[in-house]
Amino acid sequence: MKPMTSLGESFQIALRAIRANKARGALTTLGIIIGIVAVVVTMTAANGLQNRFRESFSAVGTDVIYVSRMPWVIMNDFFLYRNRPNLDLREARKLEDKLRGRAIVNPTMDGREDVKYRDQAMEGVTILGTTDKTSRISSAQPQSGRFLLPFDVTYKKNVCVIGTDVRDGIFGTVDPLGKKIMIGRSVFRVIGVMEKQGGSFLGGPNFDRQIFVPITTYESSFGGSHGRQDVNIAVKAPNQEIVKDLEFETIGEMRKIRNLRPSQTDDFSINKLDTLVGAFNNTMGVVILVGLIVTSISLFVGAVGVMNIMFVSVTERTREIGLRMAVGARGKDILTQFLVEAVTLSLIGGVIGVGAGLLGSYAIAYFAEWRTLLQFDAILLAFGFSAAVGIFFGFYPARKAAGLNPIDALRYE
Repeated sequence: MKPMTSLGESFQIALRAIRANKARGALTTLGIIIGIVAVVVTMTAANGLQNRFRESFSAVGTDVIYVSRMPWVIMNDFFLYRNRPNLDLREARKLEDKLRGRAIVNPTMDGREDVKYRDQAMEGVTILGTTDKTSRISSAQPQSGRFLLPFDVTYKKNVCVIGTDVRDGIFGTVDPLGKKIMIGRSVFRVIGVMEKQGGSFLGGPNFDRQIFVPITTYESSFGGSHGRQDVNIAVKAPNQEIVKDLEFETIGEMRKIRNLRPSQTDDFSINKLDTLVGAFNNTMGVVILVGLIVTSISLFVGAVGVMNIMFVSVTERTREIGLRMAVGARGKDILTQFLVEAVTLSLIGGVIGVGAGLLGSYAIAYFAEWRTLLQFDAILLAFGFSAAVGIFFGFYPARKAAGLNPIDALRYE
């Protein structure tokens, strides 16, 4: 008998055995189905979260480094940073002079103010005092109107560019261009509306709920000139290849500007998108690991069920095994038959689990309003694990069947 023929016959026998005991087979595969559903949902949801994260922070830029008083990610050393002196505009201008011609340097100040247009108001809107260089550093551009110009910054114009959430919140269907709004206690004229960048992500900044004003106007209108300056400085490299060199150069220049001695540690932080991505990936790695550990419990229960049902099947079909051996079947043929049956049972659970997992992923995408991202490796992992369960937990019962004595098997009642 050829191996391929033996394998085909074993598969047919396996299907007949499963059809003969549908309820038992369904209960056996339930643990595998639940485990595979959890694996697929966990993997697709995690991939979707990572994609959403990158989309939400795409405006930060991978070729931009940010000089700030505090690091973006603080794990447990907050008290090491709390007493650092603020960065001010004077230092930002010095850094711009040092890097002139090699990088774009853009200072930014921010705070929160209430915004009002006629009888419509929004509370706690992020106000960004910045310059015209923001449009060269960020990928976001105005959807309508224009962005700030050097003229606006030099002459401290009371003009602003608003995000789409601000437009929808206080203007509704009214065209905001040219309209005057109250930001805190100051009046500003709207000159532009930024394109939509996506809402906040897991508590992160909402780039659509912010307003850009000239940094000089921010300084005079919102207290920046009275000892409350805390400037963030964006430094954009001309190309991705020199970002690392620019980072070292920026650190060196900032240490000179802040008069730090060689023995003193930096009293400022260098932040990059990689910092956020690394922190997010570490967090997601822990979440995925915990999820897979929990789902492995269900898969183990399903695997034990497969082993149990195969022992029952061997016991019920002992006379059949003896008859097959009597007509010439070898031990490896019996072993193959029951291994194929175990793998088939597991793969059926895997197919149902993958289908249910995809439905679960679509449900999450619909109700949680973020796009889950299906990757082929998640499906391969699910099917591979199903097959491994069938082979590993079906081998011992199959080996027991292959080792039966034909005469004793024929006499079995």
